[in-house]
Amino acid sequence: MYVRIARFENAAGDVDERIKEVRKRMSGEVDSPMAQARDAVKRAMMLVDRENNRGMGVIFCETEDDLRRVDDAMNQMSPPPGAGTRTAVEVYEVAVDEEPA
Repeated sequence: MYVRIARFENAAGDVDERIKEVRKRMSGEVDSPMAQARDAVKRAMMLVDRENNRGMGVIFCETEDDLRRVDDAMNQMSPPPGAGTRTAVEVYEVAVDEEPA
């Protein structure tokens, strides 16, 4: 399993509207470069820190090739209005993923 983490700073405006926009993009409701790579996504999360106007987009993929497809698609997109500036993108292999019993 592999994960892509994008960090955003200096967000402004309505966080709930940004959340709706991201859901639309990830679900395919809105035509975007992600439409061609959605099948490669195993799980997606949007983390928000409302108090400090920042957030992260976290996308999990089964293979490194899938992650490359998703990364290419995400790099073609602009953040939703008010999402702030993308300050970093990091990619990791998931070494441990356990759910406590």
